[in-house]
Amino acid sequence: MENPNKPSHDALLSLANNLRWDLGVNLHDAVIESIYEDASRIARNAVHKEGDPATYTLERRIDQLVTSRWLGFPMMFLMLALVFWLTVAGANVPSGLLANVLVDALHPLLKNAAGSVGMPWWLSGVLIDGAYLSMAWVISVMLPPMAIFFPLFTLLEDLGYLPRVAFNMDSLFRKAGAHGKQALTLSMGFGCNAAGVIAARVIDSPRERLIAIITNNFSLCNGRWPTQILIATIFIGGAAPSYLAGVVSAGAVVGIAVLGIGFSLAVSWALSQTVLKGEASAFSLELPPYRPPRIWQTLYTSLVDRTLFVLWRAVVFAVPAGVVIWLVANLHMGELSLAEHFIYWANPLALVFGLNGVILLAYIIAIPANEIVIPTVLMLTVVSAGMTGEGAGAGVMFELESIEDTAQILQAGGWTLLTGINLMLFSLLHNPCSTTIYTIYKETKSLKWTAVATFLPIVLGLAVCFFVTQFWYLFQGG
Repeated sequence: MENPNKPSHDALLSLANNLRWDLGVNLHDAVIESIYEDASRIARNAVHKEGDPATYTLERRIDQLVTSRWLGFPMMFLMLALVFWLTVAGANVPSGLLANVLVDALHPLLKNAAGSVGMPWWLSGVLIDGAYLSMAWVISVMLPPMAIFFPLFTLLEDLGYLPRVAFNMDSLFRKAGAHGKQALTLSMGFGCNAAGVIAARVIDSPRERLIAIITNNFSLCNGRWPTQILIATIFIGGAAPSYLAGVVSAGAVVGIAVLGIGFSLAVSWALSQTVLKGEASAFSLELPPYRPPRIWQTLYTSLVDRTLFVLWRAVVFAVPAGVVIWLVANLHMGELSLAEHFIYWANPLALVFGLNGVILLAYIIAIPANEIVIPTVLMLTVVSAGMTGEGAGAGVMFELESIEDTAQILQAGGWTLLTGINLMLFSLLHNPCSTTIYTIYKETKSLKWTAVATFLPIVLGLAVCFFVTQFWYLFQGG
């Protein structure tokens, strides 16, 4: 018998529909209320109305300074200058120690050992004076700066400061048709251009990533800092009063670095208006919170993933370069070596650009590593000028501890203030090293864009040196 108190099927269906409707309304209201609560919380934290009590946290006060329109750029340049100073000053002692061990001590031991076992002079020259010595110079000059710069750079990245640098530079790069994150790749390039090219992976747009890769060579990498500092000290500082020599030399080096940033922006704009035409993509950058550094991860990332990786590639390319350097200085055609033939042939052409044949040959055979430019220049100058009592023989790269002695060799080779200025410019504006060229190809998978990135700086460098030379002679009245 049917229970009269049991609800009917229609009543149960109506009740279920009412409950579903009430639950949907309540759930919808709860979601909307949660969204408005989150929005209100964000507004309270982010918006400061006139008359409201100050609720700024320490982090926000720091951000007000480092991203300020007026203070952001000066603080950024001061921070980078501090990193560069720590890198250069801190690398002097370990670089000297490595050079003492690998060059001053181990090189003579290897030569004596080769002689004691009866190794032919030409074979010991190729292997020890060429291949080994080139590798030793690259390690002693390149390893200490990278081992200092990359941990400092990674430390700034972990602390959260580098995203603020990208925020400050974003407007400049957008006006140049590039991506704001190119500021990060540009900064990384100051340590090593190959590492800067790899860092361009953070840019999502293929067009803007390519612009960042092509223009990264305008960052003055650590392999070029010794050349800049030495030449600025000898020629720029030497032309100033003695009490201003240090300041003037440092200002010249900083000026070259800033000029490189200017060329990066200008070439980025030119590429974005021509062969890589396009609009700069939207750059949504969330500034991460400041956080304490992760020391072990920082050391691993900077020393293993960056320093040792880049150093190995540089050594691989430097060894054959050393062989070439020894061969061109020791193989003769008639009474002159191949190096002397090239230098005398190239001198008239090089003088048009305010350079000389020694510089052109040094930059050709030192493509594998900028670190060996100065030792190669000194060796070639001694060979071509027929100097005696300097260096350890043809094809044996060397450096002098005394800046005055180095200046005497260069000046005896015909170097002038104009030569020094143009060398500093050409050191900034010339082809990437072979490690960077190889890295560009690995990242782009394109021979065409690798060639553009390789030869574009050379064309710019020669053009700039030509105009500087013409203005120099015009100013000198002859």
